[in-house]
Amino acid sequence: MSSALVIFSGGQDSTTCLFWALKHFDEVRALSFRYGQRHEIEVSLASDIAREAGVPWECMDISFVSQMISGCSLTDTSLQIEEDKPAGGPPSTFVPGRNMFFISIAAVYASQHGIHDLVTGVNQTDFSGYPDCRDSFVKSLNVTLNLALDDQFRIHTPLMWINKCQTWALADELGVLDTVRYKTLTCYNGIPGDGCGHCPACKLRRRGLDEYLKSRGESTV
Repeated sequence: MSSALVIFSGGQDSTTCLFWALKHFDEVRALSFRYGQRHEIEVSLASDIAREAGVPWECMDISFVSQMISGCSLTDTSLQIEEDKPAGGPPSTFVPGRNMFFISIAAVYASQHGIHDLVTGVNQTDFSGYPDCRDSFVKSLNVTLNLALDDQFRIHTPLMWINKCQTWALADELGVLDTVRYKTLTCYNGIPGDGCGHCPACKLRRRGLDEYLKSRGESTV
C-alpha cells in the first residue's frame, strides 16, 4: 500500500498537491507548521481542508525559524507587505530556509511513520525570487536526506514546471476548483479565497485564474 506525506500550508499550491496525492497514493497524511508566520488563520484553514478531505493532519511548532531571521514581512508584523516585487534580490516575504526546514522535518516525521514519499507545492515556473523553490534545490535536498537518514525518500513536486493557470486547471481536473478558490489562503495580507487583490501573491493567483476561466469561456468577474 502506497503512502505519502504532504507538506501542507492550506494555500492554493499545497491544497492542489494534497488532492493530487489523494489521487496517486493509497494513504495520505498532511503536516503543517507554525513557524511564526504573520497569519495564524492559515493553520486553521489547513486543518479544515484536511478534515474535509479525510486526511490525518498534524501541525508542528517550529517558531525558532522566525526567531533567527529579520527583515521578513511574513514573520514581522511591523513590516509592510510589498505590493510589487523588488527589482533585485528576494522579496521581503522570503523566509530564509523555510522550505529546507519544512522538507527536512517532514522527512524525519515520515521516516517515523514508514512513509517514503513527500509531496510539496514548490514551483519554479512562477518563480517569485525564492531560491528554495527551485528544482535544483529540491533534488539536492532529496539526496542529502537520503544520506542523512539512510533511507530512500522521493520528493514529489507536481507543480514545479506548471504556471498558475495550469495549477488552476489541475485543481479543476481533480474536482476541487471551488475548494481551492474559496477555502485556501494565498494572500500575504491574510485574506482567504480571492484575497486582497493587491499583494504579489494575490496578483499572481488572480492572473492565473483569469487566464484559466477565459480558456473555458467563462467570466473572470
